[in-house]
Amino acid sequence: MEKYKEIERSIIKKFRKDIWSKFVKAVSEYHLINEGDHIMCCISGGKDSFLMAKCLEELKKHGKVPFDVEYVCMNPGYNDYNMNMILDNAKILNVDLKVFKSDIFDIVEKVPKSPCYLCAKMRRGCLYKEAQKLGCNKIALGHHFDDVIETNLLSMLYASEIRTMMPCLHSEHYEGIDLIRPLYLIREDSIKAWRDYNELTFINCACRFTEGCSIINDGTSKRKEVKELIKSLEKKNKNAAYNIFKAYDNVNLNCVLGTKKDGVYRSFLEDFNK
Repeated sequence: MEKYKEIERSIIKKFRKDIWSKFVKAVSEYHLINEGDHIMCCISGGKDSFLMAKCLEELKKHGKVPFDVEYVCMNPGYNDYNMNMILDNAKILNVDLKVFKSDIFDIVEKVPKSPCYLCAKMRRGCLYKEAQKLGCNKIALGHHFDDVIETNLLSMLYASEIRTMMPCLHSEHYEGIDLIRPLYLIREDSIKAWRDYNELTFINCACRFTEGCSIINDGTSKRKEVKELIKSLEKKNKNAAYNIFKAYDNVNLNCVLGTKKDGVYRSFLEDFNK
């Protein structure tokens, strides 16, 4: 059996409970994919996005809802080693990868402050424009369960805000294009287990500034801190990560000081004396 077929089989067999079932649940529960959708699956080259590509491929083959998918990698200025690794993995996994170039790294390299923030913003814009060119109405990103709960805590601890990473979003600037996160319910450890079981090696961070990542980007170091915090909490309470996630699906509006919607703040006092 060819390697890519063994990899596909592992997703729906060995990792059925921890990966495939949770992928299907997220797609169904959050209505991520509808009949006739044309999805651009964004592949950065890491384990998460390549797994997402294979899951979407399996769903397209065996799912009940017909949809189309494009597998796209943006090259913002990767070095040859990382780009070749991405292309090699696409061949190993039998992913029909389309690559388009941008000069984001060259632009960001000249920015003295917050290069990672600017890079992320520019990358997102380039992806939306490419989706428009391809006629796609949805962009799929490979964020997983741990990305979600880490973002939850980062927002609380460093932004004084109750805010989560949503499973789907309407684009504010590109009408008719939605962003979806099909790996929303899958733990990162499960993705690592799938990678290791299949003896795969993916790029970790292809950023040109990787060596100084934790120094120049506060977001990266803070996310690492929060990741370690969650691990320590799980040692004391095995349900800690799930509870962090579920809390954002169980907000008691009778017990919050204030809420904000579309930029408008509303205090609990507005209803207190009614």
